[in-house]
Formats: sequence, C-alpha cells, structure tokens
Amino acid sequence: YLVGFNLSPVLWRKLPGARSAGRVQSVCLRLIVEREMEIEAFNPQEYWSVKAQLSTPRGQSFEARLTSLAGKKLDKYDLANSTQAEMAVQAITSRDLSVQSVESKPAQRNPSAPFMTSTLQQEASRKFGMGARQTMSAAQRLYEAGHITYMRTDGIDMAPEAVMATRDAIAARYGADYVPSSPRMYKNKAKNAQEAHECIRPTEITKDAAALKLTDADQRKLYDLIWKRTIACQMAAAKMERTTVDITSPDQQVVLRANGQVVLFDGFMRVYEEGRDDAPTGDDDDKRLPQVMQGEALAKGDITPEQHFTQPPPRYTEATLVKRMEELGIGRPSTYASIVTTIQDREYVRKESNRLFPED
Repeated sequence: YLVGFNLSPVLWRKLPGARSAGRVQSVCLRLIVEREMEIEAFNPQEYWSVKAQLSTPRGQSFEARLTSLAGKKLDKYDLANSTQAEMAVQAITSRDLSVQSVESKPAQRNPSAPFMTSTLQQEASRKFGMGARQTMSAAQRLYEAGHITYMRTDGIDMAPEAVMATRDAIAARYGADYVPSSPRMYKNKAKNAQEAHECIRPTEITKDAAALKLTDADQRKLYDLIWKRTIACQMAAAKMERTTVDITSPDQQVVLRANGQVVLFDGFMRVYEEGRDDAPTGDDDDKRLPQVMQGEALAKGDITPEQHFTQPPPRYTEATLVKRMEELGIGRPSTYASIVTTIQDREYVRKESNRLFPED
C-alpha cells in the first residue's frame, strides 16, 4: 500500500520529472537498475580451456575437451592463463590416448505447457523480438477475430474437448506414434496465478496459419506460434540417446571427455521447440559422436587452447524481465505486459537492441 499508487502524488510534488509509481512498477524498475549496477561493478576473470581433435582407427573425427590434468579434475578457472594452458597442451601432445569408457543413456524431453499471457510474451520476444505491447496488440486482434481464446490469462489448462480435438489433429497430420497414450494435463504452479480462463490456444486447431491466410505479419507469426505450441503440448515426448566418452593416457595424467546426443524419435520437436534466453554454448550435447570402443587407440589432431573471460550478467530483455517477475511472484502473469510497457512509456527505461536500460 505504501509503495503503491498512493506514492504517485508524492512523486509529482517532490520529483517533478517523475510520472508514476506502483507496487509492481517500482519493483520492476528496481530489478533493471540493480542489474545495471551489477554490470558496472563487474570485473571479468580470465580462464582457459583446451580442446583436441581426435580420430578413430576408421578415420572418423570428433572433438573432446580436457577435464582432468595431473590426476586432478579441472574446475572452470583452474587454467588461469596462457602459460598453464600451453602446459596442458604439451601434456596431451606428449602422450598416447585411448578410449577409457563409453556410456550411453536413454533420455527424453517433454513438451512445454501451452501458452498463458506471460509465456506468450516471453516466447514472442525470444523468437521474433516482439515487445510485450506489440505481442498483446496482435493477440487482441486475433482474439477479436475469433481465431484464439482469451489472451489475458494465467491459466495453462485446456478444455477437455480442445484436448481431444488436438490429439485427433496430431494423429491426422503426424500419425498415431506422435499421440501419447493419455492426454497431457497442465496446471500453473505460481501462487499468484488466477486461472479464471484456460490457456491461449487456437479456437479451431485444425486450422494452421496457412489455412487462415492472415495478411498482418505480426498476427500471422503469433498465430503460428500459438498453433504450434498448442499442438506440441499434446504430442509424445522426444526420445534421445546421450553418450559420454572418456579418453585417457596410459599414465592417467590427462583425461578428456566428449559428449554427444542422438535423437531417436523427434516427438513434439517435429513441430516446435521452445526458445532460449541464453545463447547456446555449442559445447557438446547436440553433436553426433562416431562409434568408438573401450580400449581403442585414438589419433591426435589439432590441440587448441581457448581463452575466455567471465561475462557480466546480461541486461534484461522484456522476455527475461517477465520471467524474473514471475519467479519472484511480482504482480500477475496476465498484467506483466502493461507493467513493462508503462516503465518504458514513463521514460524510466529505454530499449536498445532488445535490451532494457535504466534512464539516468
């Protein structure tokens, strides 16, 4: 109450440049300011890694990274400078290498829940760079045209008849293998969620974006996103095999590791994969490894030291700010768009290259 809307008249009197304050708005702005202070205070730390190109007796090559040196498992910052990195390179170069172990494990990924307001805003920001206001404007027009259900909702449950229609659509388009044995049920775990409405979904799941022939680019992209997410949420899990290969020298002084992943059945990934807030590192998991056998000798190719520096925490995007508000239980998911828009309209925050900066 004390930091809510009642504070706005006080700000107008004491700080003529201030426009408004609010229980959620003020905390949202504080998150952005505190992040900027973290970035300004950040001191980068240097560290190094070492990677080796290896080949099997059959001529198949793959990459492995150094994980242990002189009998000690390497932490991220153990190779602190170029001298230590070069010593590690020499340790690998001067030794023969062979496969110590090969371990393969089955794994699976389940689809994400259908959209509610906050997750729709986050995903539209990640995939298309759309702001919260732009997303909600396009969603409003899709709703008014009868193409989607109500777009201001904290709910992720789906009406039973919509679930059955979606399962039927999956079977018709992709085959029975893509339909799980029982419907997937979702419920919002957030304490402040008010699930008066169901999830955001197409009103007619049989109509994809091409069938609607939407002329507005934002509406077309957003409808396609909603349709794919809705279809995917009722599809079978993706099945993978994850493989870890450990490589060592006869004296056990160096150990390298290669990781890989093979998709055995794409499941929901055939239609849709959720975007990421952080850039993929490209280190391992999605690589396919050649077949190797325990005890097999490996030929060495290029052995490369790589310099890295720790990075400051990234400035918030609209997507990551909404996600953080959700994690902290600030406000309600269905009102996040208006809060993020307000702090920009009041010129407390500006957006550059999709990142949010506090104004002086």
